[in-house]
Amino acid sequence: MEDKYLKIGFFLGNTIEDAVHELLTYKKKGILACGKFNGTTLYSDTVTMDGAYKEIIGKTKAEFDESQQKWREEYEKREVEFKESIPSLVEEWMAKGREVLDESRWDYWDKIVPIRLGDLYHGMELGCCLKIVKILNENGSLEDAKKEIESQGHSGMSFGLVRAMVKEFCDRGNELSDYLAY
Repeated sequence: MEDKYLKIGFFLGNTIEDAVHELLTYKKKGILACGKFNGTTLYSDTVTMDGAYKEIIGKTKAEFDESQQKWREEYEKREVEFKESIPSLVEEWMAKGREVLDESRWDYWDKIVPIRLGDLYHGMELGCCLKIVKILNENGSLEDAKKEIESQGHSGMSFGLVRAMVKEFCDRGNELSDYLAY
């Protein structure tokens, strides 16, 4: 069937709407065209906005837009709630630091806790750091600490952040950092 269609490609970053509009441009010109969008082939002579959305994501465009709006509203609500909880979280993370870290590092920990809570990861790296420091402080092996950091599900950026924090807050941090480099 695709033999009679001009095969087109969509650009990286194109939306479903972009793809549909492009195919409809071909249709207006009387050209049969098709293109794959996220693995679904769309055809200029049969494509509709709702049909494309339904095929690709299982929702009409209106349903998709509604779900996106709901997600945005829920996200914004969670962000407001999180920001309101920061003062109590600061106290909580300072106390957790005192359970694991050497007393000589408490002042610096107290300074970075509010910064980390206000950052992209909302303080996730605080707990990750403390888990690794605890392993190392209790004479755990470098391999055990490596397994812990690898099990935490980091992106490259958060991995680097946690690694740098462990270096800062643990006597064996440099040793672990070197071990992770191999």
